[in-house]
Amino acid sequence: MKKIKVAGVPEHFNLPWHLCIENGEFEAVGLDVEWTDVPEGSGKMCELLASNKVDVAVILTEAMVKYLHENPVAQIVQTYVKSPLYWGIHVASQSNLKELSDLKTQKAAISRLGSGSHLMSFVLADQQGWDTKALEFEMVYHLQGAVDKLTQDNSHYFLWEQWMTKPLVDKGVFRKIGTLPTPWPCFVIAVRKDFLTENSAAIQSMLEVINTTTEEFAWIPSMDRTIAARYELPLEDVKAWLQKTQWSSDVISKKQYQTVVDYLLKLQLISSPKNYEELIKKM
Repeated sequence: MKKIKVAGVPEHFNLPWHLCIENGEFEAVGLDVEWTDVPEGSGKMCELLASNKVDVAVILTEAMVKYLHENPVAQIVQTYVKSPLYWGIHVASQSNLKELSDLKTQKAAISRLGSGSHLMSFVLADQQGWDTKALEFEMVYHLQGAVDKLTQDNSHYFLWEQWMTKPLVDKGVFRKIGTLPTPWPCFVIAVRKDFLTENSAAIQSMLEVINTTTEEFAWIPSMDRTIAARYELPLEDVKAWLQKTQWSSDVISKKQYQTVVDYLLKLQLISSPKNYEELIKKM
């Protein structure tokens, strides 16, 4: 039995992994897949890959591409979710910040440097025509940290996946003042280079199992109710999310990769681009 340590955020996007583990589907092909929830997000997952604490990360595309330009410890083996991630732009419900323009000189709360909440703050600033060099950040590590920060200091704003934060908006903890979709597929699967070299066949088997599940995920009977119960989300929101979410088993294309790299270059988040073939591994 080959052990593979996989990390991802504790969100509904990763329910297919849990189902495959619980139903013994990885075990049936000789794999012991161990899942680690990483509520701190993509920045933390990059650290776990670099320190050999996990072998595989299900991770935000922009965060992985940026990190691999700095520390090429892994390769992206496929797209996991090809639809955009819809980032909600949030402030505290009692905040005087009402419009996107009000955020221009405010601090962004982020999970950590290099995370999606960090990088998408630059994308927001660029799209709004703000000076990206003037952005200021405060690390809050995870969603609960953002709740604590925004309720204590309502001059901050916070970007996070809109369906996971909607219960907080509904309860009046956060107020959403906008939505920012990623201009690229939102999640990819990345594998440590040395692990991939030594275990290519095992990784291929792992991908075949997870891709079989995601291909039919939305059609599994009562899946909407299962997600709503496990992640404490309103059923109507889950149905809307399922309609918008598109899974993928394809490798990220050169065009999609270049879109991410061009954005990172424009925002001066990387200094020089790496070739597609360096960071992307076709299985």
